[in-house]
Amino acid sequence: MSFPFEALRRRPDVEGSGLVAFDAADRLILDESAAARSAAPAGGVVVIGDGYGALALGAAWHAAAGGAADVRVHQDALTGEQALAANAAALGLTGCFRSMPMDAELVRGARVVLLRLPRSLDALRDVAGLVAAHADPSVVVFAGGRLKHMTVAQNDVLRSFFATVDVTHARQKSRVLVARGPHDGRDPAPAAAAVTLPGGTPPGGTQLQVRAFGGAFAGAKLDLGTRLLLEHLPPHPEGGTPDDPWIDFACGTGIVATALALRHPAASVYATDQSAAAVASARETVAANGAADRVRVVRDDLLAARPDASASFIALNPPFHSGAAVTGDLAPRLFADAARVLRPGGQLWCVWNSPLRYRPVLERLVGPTTQVARDPRFTVTVSTPRPSRETSQMSRKTPEMGV
Repeated sequence: MSFPFEALRRRPDVEGSGLVAFDAADRLILDESAAARSAAPAGGVVVIGDGYGALALGAAWHAAAGGAADVRVHQDALTGEQALAANAAALGLTGCFRSMPMDAELVRGARVVLLRLPRSLDALRDVAGLVAAHADPSVVVFAGGRLKHMTVAQNDVLRSFFATVDVTHARQKSRVLVARGPHDGRDPAPAAAAVTLPGGTPPGGTQLQVRAFGGAFAGAKLDLGTRLLLEHLPPHPEGGTPDDPWIDFACGTGIVATALALRHPAASVYATDQSAAAVASARETVAANGAADRVRVVRDDLLAARPDASASFIALNPPFHSGAAVTGDLAPRLFADAARVLRPGGQLWCVWNSPLRYRPVLERLVGPTTQVARDPRFTVTVSTPRPSRETSQMSRKTPEMGV
């Protein structure tokens, strides 16, 4: 019996709008790796970069049919982990896989690695180096993706860590790279850079150390949207206490959280992101700037760990990528949960790509919204929640854009 791809869902991630839980590249990776997976011992198959469970559950489905399945899995997005768990329960595959962090234990002794090629070459280097360092010497890596997102540079990265890289025939606009002969492996290490924060002292601004693992948004630099947001944040926001910390929502590498901590040496800050690479990067950034005692970094879906009406100040640079897809449907989910967490009179400071025109959405989901700054690419707004808190029950839903 073939694996029922069509049964997979993206929940709790955004669904609809052409966003899918699997694609032809997932099918091709599973087909190309079938013989190698059949020959692998129990626990010998590892999946990295799976979106919503197509690879992990597809591998577990066929392994379980043979009597046993123990697939090790790493997904960067927490919503991906949650969707994998929900899809596994629906298909009766709970217990056939283990979700794990991206470290040596994930790939130790692996014989087969199924990999969705990441968009970032730095992320691919992190994965390839880790596999080459800790997998079985006989390991075979099946790294696939959609042709429109594949480049020859990906082949070059794999050749830096594997003796041979073969290319399969394309099918349904997808292709798989097959790597063998691991060498020169290394554990992931964050890229490091110093950036100058806008404003402040000394003249020219404060120096902030940034750390970024592969795949973290913007890498080890200060992106233009975050720069514009930092230029216009209020000098003394409400809160910043241990029971009312300033929140850096979707924190990425933690630049905003760290900047707030450096500007206000007595303040408490809470940084959160659903990306494992982002959270690891933010923790390194915070530590590199000596602020680990005042900035707490958490991996969370939205602000699920925060109580209702518990924050006076939230800063947000919302994501607009879901895997390789560019979509404006992600931000409303974040806006609604920010509204839930804000205290009466609190403020959501948000920066977004101007063509996305989020202001009507912020007005609807949060409350009165004022434009603070705008340049050719980005807009900064501040929103305050309505006293009725009509959005308090909306945070776990996917609101329509309404633009």
